[in-house]
Amino acid sequence: MESDDRYGAAGQGWGADRGGEDGPVPPPPPSRAPAVGPPPPGAPLRAVGAALLNLTGLGLGYALLGRWTRAAVCWAATAVLLWAALPADPDGVPGGVLAGYLLVLVAAAADGARIALRSALGGAWRPVVAVGLGVVLLAVPTGGAVVYGSARDEAREQMLLDRLAAGDERVATASGRPFDAAKGEYERALDAYRALGEDHPGSRAAKLVPDRLKAYYDAVSAPYAEKRLCEAVAPLTYLRTLPDSVGERLLGPLAAWPDEPLAASLYGCGVSRLGGPGGGTELGELLRTFPGSASARQVGPAIGKRIKEQVAALEGAEPCAATEVLRGLGATASGLPDEGVKALRGDADKGVVDGVYACGVDQFEDEQFGAARTTLTDFARTYRSDGRARQARNIAIAAEIADDRPAAGKRLPPSKRPGGSRMELVISNDAPNAVEVLYTGPVTGTATLKACAGCERYSASEGPRRACGASGRDYPKARLRLPAGEYHFLYKHGTGATARVDSYSSGTKVQPGYTYTSCTYVIERSPFDLDLPQLPDSIRPALSPWGAGSSR
Repeated sequence: MESDDRYGAAGQGWGADRGGEDGPVPPPPPSRAPAVGPPPPGAPLRAVGAALLNLTGLGLGYALLGRWTRAAVCWAATAVLLWAALPADPDGVPGGVLAGYLLVLVAAAADGARIALRSALGGAWRPVVAVGLGVVLLAVPTGGAVVYGSARDEAREQMLLDRLAAGDERVATASGRPFDAAKGEYERALDAYRALGEDHPGSRAAKLVPDRLKAYYDAVSAPYAEKRLCEAVAPLTYLRTLPDSVGERLLGPLAAWPDEPLAASLYGCGVSRLGGPGGGTELGELLRTFPGSASARQVGPAIGKRIKEQVAALEGAEPCAATEVLRGLGATASGLPDEGVKALRGDADKGVVDGVYACGVDQFEDEQFGAARTTLTDFARTYRSDGRARQARNIAIAAEIADDRPAAGKRLPPSKRPGGSRMELVISNDAPNAVEVLYTGPVTGTATLKACAGCERYSASEGPRRACGASGRDYPKARLRLPAGEYHFLYKHGTGATARVDSYSSGTKVQPGYTYTSCTYVIERSPFDLDLPQLPDSIRPALSPWGAGSSR
């Protein structure tokens, strides 16, 4: 602070004669108090007034004392404060700026009081007015602080409302996407709501959080409301975990809300997948998580009903598909954590037995002979004690023949053996390898002929003339007794045959009153690997035997 206090001309001319009226006039009081000696009259009151006026931050104490440079410093400090404080920020004035400004005010008040103690101001009213004005003007910074605090609080409220709006926008964005892709956005929105509710509980934004959480739950669980139950499982499971991370106090009634929708979604989704992949996953989760729920009590009846429906479907157009569903239902039932539900596996397994047989028959009738052979062969091997095992083997034999000779698949083999007389068919093997003979007609079966020791392959022209004609040779034979009717044969070359020996099929009609013979042999293929024409493969009455040939 500048120091322009000087000693006044204290007492100068003060000792002049005062005796008469017309004596000399005393000099005026000094403009400034002397640096030493007692302060001028009223100085304490003037000091208080100057200090109060300077505390207003307007530099009025200095202005009253005529110290304009010091007043300008106060004005500059106030301007800096206003620049830093306005517009009101949620965080308020920076602490360093506020501390610096207060330090300036205190220093100005102390300095103004010091100067006023040594300064004489004209007029006795001035100190009193200065004190009164200082007291009144102190309301300016105090009121300003109150107003600023209110503005700062409003700015903070607006900031919190902006955070709330940002969370709302994240929810709106996420609601239009699949949950797996939108989960991150949902979590960030929830973090914003949680921070508002926990860190700013008295704010206007915090009071809106319960409504926002309700909207949040509605958005996340939208698939459930839209009856997309399988899609609803993941978001509802997520909502059910929120009480652990957010807290039941903030969530209120929403904390327990997901339980019933999740149970219903697990049930609906699991039932919709029964018999296929994944159905047991949701139902197992339901029985483990909500074992006492109404949805859990419906699992057993639902599976039992579905099993009955698929058993009935075995008599329909798609028995193979129904059988696969029954397999899935049995596997699902046995894997669920409920003994009553597990017991339904037996009902499904019984249906599978009937379904496998029905599937094989349907495949045969649809001329899927390779599939029918596989299905019914497995049936006969797996269910040996079943009364249909023999018929399954017969259909499998007919299917194998029909795969090479479609005429054999025109009808199913009879399930009962016909009565009446039977004719003998003797099949001889003139091949150096074993032969399996499959036949179907009024009766169906197989016969196996051992390899012929010493037998050889024939040329295409020699086979019909020489096969089974060597005198004194004991050809391996099979004797079949067949009812009259149309028959189809398949000769399969087995042990001892090379990969180039072909199986072949033939057909004939067996008539009453005859015995029949057939001969199987192997002919050489052309040296140039040409496919030579086959001779007729017929079975003739024994009076006119005919050999059946095969090529190599």
